[in-house]
Amino acid sequence: MQDDIAALLVRLARQDRDALRALYPLCAPKLTGLLIRMLGDRAEAEDALQDVFVKLWQRAATFDSDKGSGMSWICAIARNHALDRLRARKARRSHQTDELDDGIQIADARPSAEATVMLRAQMQDVLRCFEELPTDRAQAVQAAYLQGLSYQELAERHSVPLNTMRTWLRRALISLRECLDR
Repeated sequence: MQDDIAALLVRLARQDRDALRALYPLCAPKLTGLLIRMLGDRAEAEDALQDVFVKLWQRAATFDSDKGSGMSWICAIARNHALDRLRARKARRSHQTDELDDGIQIADARPSAEATVMLRAQMQDVLRCFEELPTDRAQAVQAAYLQGLSYQELAERHSVPLNTMRTWLRRALISLRECLDR
């Protein structure tokens, strides 16, 4: 059977549709089981199986029989696809702020009163340190980090050479760090 799968993958690399039709019944049962085990949901596993066969169609030319069997290569593609789906699922859940799928309420993401007071104190320290910088340096740092201006744009805005702007920013950041460490 392994030789059959490798031969079908070679044909699949040449975009042979009959090879895909022959490959499906040989691999689908094992891949479905693998995907169900990994994803924990039959419907999602069936969707993933379709995606895996699309990937096989697109990537068959990269199969190298010297590096392993056709079935192990196919299983690796299915496993990687399932891992991608699990990561995407985890990312979606981490962005949810109201309620988890099982109905458990999650904690309020807003900072506590204590954290708010601490943050305000830190902001006051940052503002105090910015006041200690020369005005043009403070403006350059703010434009670089809050507006996303490049060194070149800042140099043009302040009418200084590019290397001078780099030095301004580097020294200003050092001064800010030293000030905040006091």
